[in-house]
Amino acid sequence: MIILTGPCVLEDRDTVMKIAEKLKPLSEDKRVEFYFKASFDKANRTSLSSYRGPGLDEGLKLFQEVKEQFGYKLVTDIHESYQAAPAAEVLDILQIPAFLCRQTDLLVAAAKTDCKINIKKGQFLASGSMVHPVEKVLKTRGVDEVNYQNSKDNGIWLCERGNTFGYGALVVDMKNLIAMREYAPVIFDATHSAQVPSTGGTTGGNSAIVPSLAKAAAAVGVDGFFFETHFDPSIALSDGPNMLQINDLYKTVDDISAIQEVLNYK
Repeated sequence: MIILTGPCVLEDRDTVMKIAEKLKPLSEDKRVEFYFKASFDKANRTSLSSYRGPGLDEGLKLFQEVKEQFGYKLVTDIHESYQAAPAAEVLDILQIPAFLCRQTDLLVAAAKTDCKINIKKGQFLASGSMVHPVEKVLKTRGVDEVNYQNSKDNGIWLCERGNTFGYGALVVDMKNLIAMREYAPVIFDATHSAQVPSTGGTTGGNSAIVPSLAKAAAAVGVDGFFFETHFDPSIALSDGPNMLQINDLYKTVDDISAIQEVLNYK
């Protein structure tokens, strides 16, 4: 199974390298296709004063150091079209943020690189609407028909992280996992699905429900999972309330792997 995991945002060098070191056993797990994920810029923070990250140039230098020291494949978000080409020189997956999943220029710029692309479903969209972002990427890569196999062959994934209905929480409809898998491999974002957006000027969440959400998605059947993690979520500079502590991440991976094995999911 695919696992995308790491801190929400690139913090200081020592913190990033410490998290990367603690994830090394997971990167060596034969059950897992491992990717180290973090953001160089959290451009959609609730508060103007919230920490956003080191920016593109410094972020890519830090990613390169992680790659050289640990040999990890890397994932990051991009928010503007010009970021795609330089990010693709270091990263293996470019992630399209949920609020930007309909942005044609951003999708096309990412599609013109050699990277895999993980498109997060907007919290405001029905699952059926995600055929259109996939189509934009596939057509840019010279493929006309949208289906699971074409997307898999061309490195296009869809990522579910719930819908919001105006009452300050994200709700995961497991039917979305089934519906979107008609278009592309599906990654379930278990930690963002536990968010409570914009709580008192910051994003809150409930990390206690993350393992249960992940196990439910494993039972439905998905291609991979996205988890934000930290050795101490209470001091994380972004998304701490919905993050998994690294030891809890390992337990959750064991649980979802067991579910997939029982149900004979690959």
